[in-house]
Amino acid sequence: MKKLLLFLLGAAIPALAQKFDGLASTPPMGWSTWNAFGVNCNESLVKESAEAMIANGMRDSGYAYLVVDDAWLAKTRDAGGNLVADRVKFPHGMKALGDFLHANRFKFGIYSCAGSLTCAGYPGSRGHEFQDARTFASWGVDYLKYDWCNHGTANAPETYRIMSRAIRAAGRPMIFSLCERGKNSPWLWATPVGNLWRTAEDIYPSYDRMKIILDLQVGLDEFAGPDHWNDPDRLEVGNRGLTMAEARAHFSLWCLLAAPLIAGNDVRSMTPEISAILTNRDVIGIDQDALGREGFRYRIDPEKEIWIKPLSHREWAACILNTGPRPADLSVDWESCTFLTERYYHIINLWTGHEVGRTVDHISEQVDSHGALLYRLRPGW
Repeated sequence: MKKLLLFLLGAAIPALAQKFDGLASTPPMGWSTWNAFGVNCNESLVKESAEAMIANGMRDSGYAYLVVDDAWLAKTRDAGGNLVADRVKFPHGMKALGDFLHANRFKFGIYSCAGSLTCAGYPGSRGHEFQDARTFASWGVDYLKYDWCNHGTANAPETYRIMSRAIRAAGRPMIFSLCERGKNSPWLWATPVGNLWRTAEDIYPSYDRMKIILDLQVGLDEFAGPDHWNDPDRLEVGNRGLTMAEARAHFSLWCLLAAPLIAGNDVRSMTPEISAILTNRDVIGIDQDALGREGFRYRIDPEKEIWIKPLSHREWAACILNTGPRPADLSVDWESCTFLTERYYHIINLWTGHEVGRTVDHISEQVDSHGALLYRLRPGW
């Protein structure tokens, strides 16, 4: 029934609403100003963060999009009705910032809102969609995050279709990120409109909040795939409020979910331990797997959950989350996993890089409270 509804809704969208295809064959990766800095974004911060991401290996690990979130704007449009940057925060303007990012092999992301005002009270794009899309294109924008504040009685699907058409008309391919926080079930109608869509309210650096958002992803995996991703919100890895075990579990699970990996910490001053989480290429490989499948919750037990993701080359990923209040020895009854069709699989712990055994063996590893194991299962020969 869900797939029939998705088909009918998609068929009702005019052809002109179609997004640019091929921009997000795997979930986008990058960094955003919002989680760590809120309204305090500025030109120096973005440039320093880009330089830090080159030095710490994030850029070369795939974090391509630098997204300037809310509050980059002046409080009013110019005499021609155009959006303009705050001259104090961005003294050289947004095109110059985009040129800097492109010269350093990044892509340029920017924020706007479908309402009359942004969430922070700056000019929104309602009624100016085509004008603003042309402005963003002239600045070299590669990624537009489009929020859902101060929208009045606007219809969400039609409002987002208008901006999708505006981006297409502007002629510059941009990833279109719908940020209406799952209020109107975008997974049912947004595939032809955008490349990703939020599925929940905002995240913040708390295990409890992360777990609430995680639970809301159950059942959404059938709607995700190349160029149309569920987005459980940005990463809080490296922000105060998560233990190291929780940060590692957060990253593991977002990769298992094939979520966009948009870091939200201060990348200029993160510890080596946080850097090691964000740049672990074996773990990132789960998120970026070419098969393009989102993981699903396979089993929920007292104080333990098992999440599974199908991968290319007949491989699988498995994440075992300790939901309990204390360290625990976690294991999986692999024989009960009927989706495993090979005689056995080699099990690689992606956080240690070591093979820990085979699915015909009993394997148990101790995991801290709210921590997780992340395994890659490779068919045995």
